[in-house]
Amino acid sequence: MKTNKKRILLDLNHPQRTALVGKALSSEVRLEMLKLLIERSANIGEIAAALGLPQSSAALHVKVLEEAGMISVIEQPGVRGAQKVCGISFEDIYMNAFHHKVGQETSKVLEFAMPIGNYFECEVGGNCGIISEKGYLGVEDFPSSFYWQNRGEAQLLWFNTGFVEYRFPTHPMKSGKTQEVSFSFEICSEAPGYQNDWPSDITVWVNGQEIVTMTLPGDFGGRRGRLNPEWWGDTLTQYGLYKSIKINSLGCYEDDIKCSNLTMEALHLEEGNYVSFKLGVRPDAVHVGGMNLFGEKFGDYAQGLVMKVRVIDGDSLQEV
Repeated sequence: MKTNKKRILLDLNHPQRTALVGKALSSEVRLEMLKLLIERSANIGEIAAALGLPQSSAALHVKVLEEAGMISVIEQPGVRGAQKVCGISFEDIYMNAFHHKVGQETSKVLEFAMPIGNYFECEVGGNCGIISEKGYLGVEDFPSSFYWQNRGEAQLLWFNTGFVEYRFPTHPMKSGKTQEVSFSFEICSEAPGYQNDWPSDITVWVNGQEIVTMTLPGDFGGRRGRLNPEWWGDTLTQYGLYKSIKINSLGCYEDDIKCSNLTMEALHLEEGNYVSFKLGVRPDAVHVGGMNLFGEKFGDYAQGLVMKVRVIDGDSLQEV
């Protein structure tokens, strides 16, 4: 059973969740269960047999681990009726004992919104296009349209292969001690019209270093995007997935799942005048399914690209 491995984050502001994890780890039997499930998924009967337990006892231990968010349990059909298949659902556990002491007066999130047409550099190929809220910018399937004089008005852009690079200012990171930098956006694959099952490998680079290659499942349609203008056809791309990339002193995370050991320091995020953020599809990717990137007036989420910087100990922090 394939599960996404997340980091379990604990702090003293959430004592109930922290206590559930502590309870789950307090039993040697449950620790043995975790070791077993790290190697392979198993149903409750298999777990009981492997550990020499009554099936009822194994079921109780499974419930404790599930409540703590350490394993996932999925009901699947079996030879003798439904069976509960268990799998590990976390990679590691991190507890910040001082998180509750960081109040609003010493911690702020600075936000910088970037319109999707304000890319610094681009290189696109194949099916491509760029549109504003009112209509097409340039000519569809002509890469030169990405250099149109009013590209800053873009609300949706798409291409088959290539990239778009954005540059965010570093001055928000120099207002205090930086804890975390994150980037969020709405994105999906690019197919003719739309195809909900159309995988695409979309790579993220920060300051020239590859952070992660995300496999997006499709180019989504079948219902209208919440923000789409009336002139946009029902048979075309409608909406994407909300994705976030977070970078801190421990590494990089795609939607809170660790994807790289590169840290803020390794990526030199606080150096120079800008941070380079690039999205693209490699021509040699396993799934060359293109990409759509949404602006604040297209799709389901009212934003383009957004960089957020969490800082502490700044005496004169200003909202960007």
